Amino acid sequence: TPRRFVCLRGVLARNAAMTDYKALDAGPMPMGLAPPDEEIKRTDSYRLATQFSETSAKVSQAREKIAKGDKGAVNKRDAIDLKKEIEMDEHKITVEELTARHETDLEVGLTEAEVERRLARDGLNVLTPPPTTPEWVKLLSNLFGGFSTLLWVGAILCFIAYGIQTSQDDDAPGDNLYLGIVLVLVVVITGIFSYYQEASSNKVMEGFKKMVPKEATALRGGTMRTIDATGIVIGDVIALKFGDSIPADVRIIKASGFKVDNSSLTGESEPQTRSAEFTHDNPLETRNIAFYSTNAVEGTATGIVINTGDRTVIGRIAGLVNQTQNDETPIAKEIEHFIHIITGVAVVLGVSFFIIAFALGYHWLDAVIFLIGIIVANVPEGLLATVTVALTLTAKRMATKNCLVKNLEAVETLGSTSTICSDKTGTLTQNRMTVAHVWYDTEVATCDTSVSKGSYDVKSKAFDSLFRTGVLCNRAEFDFGQEDVPVLERLCIGDASESALIKFAQPIQDITAYRARYPKVAEIPFNSTNKYQVSIHEQPADGGDNRYILVMKGAPERILDRCSTLLKDGENKPLGEELQQAYQDAYDTLGGMGERVLGFCHYYLPEKEFPRGFKFDLDNPNFPLTGLTFVGLMSLIDPPREAVPDAVQKCREAGIKVIMVTGDHPITAKAIAQKVGIIAQETREDIAKRLGKPIEQVDKSESRAIVINGGQLKDIEEKELDDILFHHDEIVFARTSPQQKLIIVEGCQRGGAVVAVTGDGVNDSPALKKADIGVAMGISGSDVSKEAADMILLDDNFATIVTGVEEGRIIFDNLKKSIAYTLTSNIPEISPFLMFILFDIPLPLGTITILFIDLGTDMVPAISLAYEKAESDIMKRKPRNPLTDNLVNERLIGIAYGQIGVMQALAGFFTYFVIHGENGFKPSELFGIRTDWDDESVHNLEDSYGQQWTFDQRKTLEYFTHTGFFVTIVVVQWADLIVCKTRRNSVFTQGMKNKHLIFGLFFETALACFFCYTPGMSTVLRTQPLLFRWWLPGLPFSLLIFVYDEIRKWIIRSRPGGWVERETYY
Repeated sequence: TPRRFVCLRGVLARNAAMTDYKALDAGPMPMGLAPPDEEIKRTDSYRLATQFSETSAKVSQAREKIAKGDKGAVNKRDAIDLKKEIEMDEHKITVEELTARHETDLEVGLTEAEVERRLARDGLNVLTPPPTTPEWVKLLSNLFGGFSTLLWVGAILCFIAYGIQTSQDDDAPGDNLYLGIVLVLVVVITGIFSYYQEASSNKVMEGFKKMVPKEATALRGGTMRTIDATGIVIGDVIALKFGDSIPADVRIIKASGFKVDNSSLTGESEPQTRSAEFTHDNPLETRNIAFYSTNAVEGTATGIVINTGDRTVIGRIAGLVNQTQNDETPIAKEIEHFIHIITGVAVVLGVSFFIIAFALGYHWLDAVIFLIGIIVANVPEGLLATVTVALTLTAKRMATKNCLVKNLEAVETLGSTSTICSDKTGTLTQNRMTVAHVWYDTEVATCDTSVSKGSYDVKSKAFDSLFRTGVLCNRAEFDFGQEDVPVLERLCIGDASESALIKFAQPIQDITAYRARYPKVAEIPFNSTNKYQVSIHEQPADGGDNRYILVMKGAPERILDRCSTLLKDGENKPLGEELQQAYQDAYDTLGGMGERVLGFCHYYLPEKEFPRGFKFDLDNPNFPLTGLTFVGLMSLIDPPREAVPDAVQKCREAGIKVIMVTGDHPITAKAIAQKVGIIAQETREDIAKRLGKPIEQVDKSESRAIVINGGQLKDIEEKELDDILFHHDEIVFARTSPQQKLIIVEGCQRGGAVVAVTGDGVNDSPALKKADIGVAMGISGSDVSKEAADMILLDDNFATIVTGVEEGRIIFDNLKKSIAYTLTSNIPEISPFLMFILFDIPLPLGTITILFIDLGTDMVPAISLAYEKAESDIMKRKPRNPLTDNLVNERLIGIAYGQIGVMQALAGFFTYFVIHGENGFKPSELFGIRTDWDDESVHNLEDSYGQQWTFDQRKTLEYFTHTGFFVTIVVVQWADLIVCKTRRNSVFTQGMKNKHLIFGLFFETALACFFCYTPGMSTVLRTQPLLFRWWLPGLPFSLLIFVYDEIRKWIIRSRPGGWVERETYY
C-alpha cells in the first residue's frame, strides 16, 4: 500500500525525522533557541526556488547553449545565475492573483488553443538533455589522449626512419618498421582496453528521466483529462492523488490530507504535508507548493502549474549539474607532466647526438636516423599498459571493499584527496533513528548505540512504566517475516521515531506479545496542534487490575503541562519546583547533544467512572487529559557508524581535512561532528559560553572550529568563505542548499585542495560533479547522484572512503615504483646506441631486443608492483602536493637514469666486452671498428689474435652480444624490482610477501630463457643460445644495486629531511 511504501522509505532513505525537529518531538529547543515553527524549521539557506520572472530566461538560454554543446557560450554570468539562491512569489500571492497572472480559470482550465500557444512559447514539459559525447569520440580520446600521444609520435618516427633507410638501401633492416608496428599495436590494444573499462559513461540525464512523470490529470475546457505529462503547461489546473508523481511545480489551491515525498529534492524521507496555506517565505518550506518529480504519498489535491521543464526546481538542479564541468584528474595531469619530462629528455638527447654525429662526419640522413632512434629508445613502450592494468587491478580490489570505481583515474584521485566534504545522514551516521538516552527516577541512563552501552535498570518501576508507555502509545510495528533479522536492522511499518522506540524495546520484551496483553480500546493520533498522541488500553487480565490505563507521548513541555505528579522511586511525587528543575536540566542536556527528546506520561482511569465497556469519545474527550503522571523522557538520535570515529582519526593522521556539509540542524550536526571527531576543539560559541562573555568579545582567531548554517553562508562573500576554510581546521556547514554545497566545494578548490564530496540526493549532484572526486551512496543514493559521481560506496559508510584514500595512495606509490622500475632499463637500452655513435663500436643491443625488454620481460614485474602492500607510513603522510609531489619528478629521473640505470648499463657493457673478448676481440680493438664491421663486402676482418671474420660470422657474434646484453639487463632488473618494492622502508622490513612480484621474477627469467634457447629464435628474432657463464657477469652488479639502494634508504630513515632524502627520495 502507499502507506506501507512511505513507512519503508522512512526506514531505508535518509532519515530526516531526526533532522527536522518536527512538532511531534521537538517542542521548544533548549538553551534559549527559538521555537520550532520559527528557528527549528529550515532556514532560508534552502532558498532554491526561483524568481522566474527575472531569471528563467537566462537559465533556459544557458541550458540551450549547453544542449548545443556550445560550452564557450555559457559564460560566467550564466554559471552564476544557475548558482544563485533566487526567489519566487507564486506561493505568496492570492489564488485570484495567481489565476489572473497565468490567465487560467479554476472551473474551466485552459482551452486547447491556449495550450498550443503556451507550448509554442515555453516548449514541452521536459528537461533539456545535456550534450552527449559520441562513443567513437570516447574511443578516440583513449587511443590518442595522454600517454598514447607519445607512443604515436614514436611509431611515426619509426616509420619515417624506416622510409629513410629503405630509400638508401633496398636491403635495409626492418627493425624500425617492426618497432613502429608494435608501438601502434600497444596503443590500440591499451586504448580499447581503457575504453571498455570506462564504458559506464556519464548518464546523468538518464537518472533524471527516470524521475520524470509519465501522465497527469489536467482540467482542459471544463473536463478533467488524463494527458501526457510532457504536454502540461504553465496555468494548467491539475488534480493530484496518492501514488502520482508531481508533473510540474504546482501551487496547491485545495488539499485533503495531501502529503508528498521530497526525498529526491531535499533528502527528507518523512512525508511533507501540503495544503492551500502559505506558511513560509521560503518556497521549499511553505506547504502550498509541490515540486516537479516528487511523489504524492497520501491524500488528494488540486493545484495550478506555475513552472514546467527547465524552469522547475529539479530542472534548475539538472542545469547546474550540466553546467558544472569536471576538471582534469590529478593522474591525468601527472601523466601529462611525465610526457613532458620524457619528451624533454628524449629531444635533448636526440638533438645533442644528432649534432655530435654530424660533427663526427656522419651523413645527415644517418644523423637523422640516430636522432629518431634515440628519441624512440626513450619511449617506455610498456608503461601505458602497466599504468592501465595497475589502475584496473586497484579498481577491482576496491570493489571487493565496497568501493565501486566508475572512472579508472578516480582511483588515484582519491589518494590525492586533501579535503573530504561529507554528508552526515547515512554516511557518517547509520541512517537509523535510535534511542540514545532515557530519563527516569530523575537520572539519565544511556542506551545501546554504536558508541555506548546501555546503563538503564529494567527492574526499576519507573523504567517499567516508561517502557510500557513507549510500546503501547506507538503505532509502529515490525514488517512481516523478519524474525531472523537482527532487531536494529529490521524494517518497520511506521514513523521513524516510533520505529526507534520499538527497536529499543524488542530486546527487553517481545512487543507483539506485550501489546497483546494490553488491548487498545481508544486512540487519539498525533496532530500538530496538540503535539501529543494518546491511547487507552485494558490491563492484563491476569493482573487483577480492571482499570483502563491511559498512555501519552509527545513534545516534552506539552506532556509536562498535562501532568501534576512525577513517578519517582515507584511513587507519584507532586511535580514541584525541584522535580521540574530536574526535568529541565535533563531536557537541556539531551537537547544540547542534538538529540530529539520525547516525553511520556500515564494515568490509571478510575474503575467506577470508566468501567469495562465504557464508550470513549475521541472527538470531545470524555476522559481526563490533565492531572497525569509524568514517567520520563526518551531521546533519539541517528547514531554514528561504529567505524567512523576511527576513520576520521585516520584522516587527521593522514593530513586530510574532513568537513561536514549537511542539511541538518546546526545543533544536531555539531553533536554528531563531536561524536565522530570532526569537531574536537571548542567553537567560538563554546568559548563565549565557558567564559560567560558575549560572542562578539571572543576573537575569531581563538577557535579553529566553526559551525556555519546556510542562513549565514548565504550572506558570506567569496573572500570571507576562503578565509573560513583556510583558518579553521574543523568545520561543519549545516542547513545547506545544493547551490551552497557547490560553492563550498569551489571554495576548497580555490585554496588548492583536492576535494572529495559524498552525497546521496539529487540536491547533491552538482557538488558531486564539481568535486575532484564525487562519491555517491550505493544504498540510499539517487540514480542522479550515482551517475554524477566518480565512485559509489556500496555500503554507504564513511570508513570505506578512508579505505579508498589508502588504496589511492598505495596505487600512486606503486605507480611511482613501476615507473622507476621501467625507466631504469632505459639507460642500458639507450647507452649502447650512444656508444655505437660516439665510439664507432659494433651495436651492443638491437631494437628487437629492446622490445623484448619493454614489452616482454619488464611488463609482468612492473605490473606486479601494483600488488605491493602499503609501506608503514602511507596514512601518516600529508596529502601529496599536486604542484610539487609529482608521479615522475627530478629525483625519480635522477635515481632511475643517473644511478641505478648507469649501474645496469655498466653491467651490460661488461657482458658485451666479455663475450667479444672470449671470441677474440679485446675491448681496445672494438673502438672505431664499426664501419668495417657493418660492411657486407668485408669478409676478412681480423680480431686481436689475427683470426679473420666474415660478415655473417661477425653478425652472428653481434647477435650473441645483443642476447648477452639483454640477459644482463634481466639479471640486474631482478635487483631493481626488489629495491623498487619500497621508497623508504628496508626490503627486509617490507618482506617478500608479494606473490605476484615473486612470480614476476620467475616470469622474466623464464621469458629470457625462452627467447634465448627456443629453436628457431635465432632466425626469427636474432637471439642466440648463450653459454651459462655469460649469464654470470651481471650478478655482481645486481648485488651492487641492491646494497647501494638499501644503504640509501637507511640514510633516508636515519636522517629524515637530510641531503640524501632531499636529493633521492622520489
